[in-house]
Amino acid sequence: MDRQAVERIAQAFVTARTQGKALPEYPGDRPLTLADAYQVQDHALQLWDRYVGGWKVGKIPPPRDAELGANRLIGPIFEDVIYHQAGSPLAMPVFADGFAAAEAEFAVRIRVPENAALPTNDAETYDWVEEIRIGIEIASSPYAGINEDGPCVTVSDHGNNAGLVLGAVVPREMWDGINDIAVETIIDGETVGMATTASMLDGPFGAVRFLLNNLAERGLMAQAPGWVSSGAITGVHDVKVGQSVDARFAGIGSVSALITA
Repeated sequence: MDRQAVERIAQAFVTARTQGKALPEYPGDRPLTLADAYQVQDHALQLWDRYVGGWKVGKIPPPRDAELGANRLIGPIFEDVIYHQAGSPLAMPVFADGFAAAEAEFAVRIRVPENAALPTNDAETYDWVEEIRIGIEIASSPYAGINEDGPCVTVSDHGNNAGLVLGAVVPREMWDGINDIAVETIIDGETVGMATTASMLDGPFGAVRFLLNNLAERGLMAQAPGWVSSGAITGVHDVKVGQSVDARFAGIGSVSALITA
């Protein structure tokens, strides 16, 4: 993908997100490789005057993972859309005429240990972790077809992220058994998914390792410290304006959001 095409797509998404307006169609030729898609994402980050407070990690399902050479993707989460819930469900805005979904996730806050090699297993990854909380990722894009068009298009628009709601802390003694914690997602009082992270590739800590390797390859390790939304546990659940979302984590608590335009 040539530089002009990269810049044109990135600018279109940044403008649409800034103005809160939907894009009726993808703004150019769709990237066909993850390398091209991350070029668009990187350029979009250069256009924003916003601090990256974390990253979302999402799964690339078969057979696309084999075709693209990766089983996950990432996108930035801006600091000003990361919220700690205290009491009432947080109002979380989405693109009403674009794509919108909610995902129950573990949010992992990472640091970069001095002179440390990138972790290769869970035990080594613990040294990079400051805190884990329960959370809800709000996925939303001005382009309604972002998920249907596949992982490269998802990457090209900020990984389809629009915010992160943080709930209670996961106690340190529960980290070793994090893949056994039952999670339930409820929308408007109806259960839409139940699962554990045992079905999520190599779990939340594997998501952290994937992120770190991706950022290292792109020369973005300076932006690694912050929150990692580590992947949808019960699925990616479409939401509409006015709906309420509640994510319950057994033995820890719940976190909730109200979807707004």
